[in-house]
Amino acid sequence: MESREVAKAAISIAMTSSREEEMEMKKEHLQGGIQSLAVDYGGEFLSSLQKVVERAVVASKRENIIDDSSHSDGAVAGATREALAQIMPKALGLNVGGKVGIARGGEHVAVAIFFGIGLLHRNDIAIGLGHRVV
Repeated sequence: MESREVAKAAISIAMTSSREEEMEMKKEHLQGGIQSLAVDYGGEFLSSLQKVVERAVVASKRENIIDDSSHSDGAVAGATREALAQIMPKALGLNVGGKVGIARGGEHVAVAIFFGIGLLHRNDIAIGLGHRVV
């Protein structure tokens, strides 16, 4: 399994607009040998960083994308922090909302964060992507 395919899966599931679309995409990914999931998130960016990382790790364990080891926890947490760091310049001090997509194929784990960033009626979009090997 190539890391590029796993990254594409994480990005695509993070960009789904409904639970139904998300479930259908999970099935498609699984047919290609990739496990995936998405977690919704919204709130003030800076105070949310730890919560986003925690949700990513917990969801990955719950969906059996990673095992219950500190090595696996660190891989998902590190990839999530990397993705958050990529969108931080746009999001600092603002509210965000969207999805965190996580995918695993073989030893590759990718985390994609697709957030709308807003202040009053002005919205921007940002995507961040992190990758680790487990």
